[in-house]
Amino acid sequence: MARKETAANAANTGRLKQIALTYKMTSKADPKIGLVLAAVGIITFGVLLAIGFVLGHPIYLGILGLLLALLAMAIVFGRRAERAAFGQMEGQPGAAAAVLDNIGRGWTTTPAVAMNRSQDVVHRAVGKAGIVLVAEGNPNRVKSLLAAEKKKMARIVADVPVHDVIVGTGEGQVELKKLRTTLMKFPRVMTGPQVTTTTDRLRAMGDLMSNMPLPKGPMPKGARMPKGGPKAR
Repeated sequence: MARKETAANAANTGRLKQIALTYKMTSKADPKIGLVLAAVGIITFGVLLAIGFVLGHPIYLGILGLLLALLAMAIVFGRRAERAAFGQMEGQPGAAAAVLDNIGRGWTTTPAVAMNRSQDVVHRAVGKAGIVLVAEGNPNRVKSLLAAEKKKMARIVADVPVHDVIVGTGEGQVELKKLRTTLMKFPRVMTGPQVTTTTDRLRAMGDLMSNMPLPKGPMPKGARMPKGGPKAR
């Protein structure tokens, strides 16, 4: 029993530290977060308490108001913390991969399936919507990366729909904070077993290409990489 209580106390302490750290990080990007949370809590509690006096049950509705105030503050804090996190990640290399990695169940993501020397990169997500290629980098350069990757998908899994998304703030691009929502809006046209089969085929092809034997030492003069060889990563 003592061990369970100690573990529970340690878990609670860890949560409090995590909340404090999150609040500290959020307040740097959103200095008004404290005032906003206080206003939400006070208004929610005040409204419920006022209704309680009108109905003649201030204590009951006061308790309910306190609970709802805490809940409302938690929801607002979560949303503003998420917005602040996306704001800090915006424009950073690998930001889209971090979002895809936390997209949730039903999706299998593979970061950096294609990359060029300028570090423009394409990530891949496979789910019931099919294959989604997510590019981040210079919009003009990533289009060629996406086109090459879509041709590869057509050869490997021709019967699976392929979508492409460019992360950014320009016209026709998807903001980082809307990336998860965008993927979720794609129509679901595949079953679970089909998703598993597609993922296995892509994984097998990736393993085959990564294990392709390459000659040691410098390449002979005039030699060319075989077509379909691994892209620069």
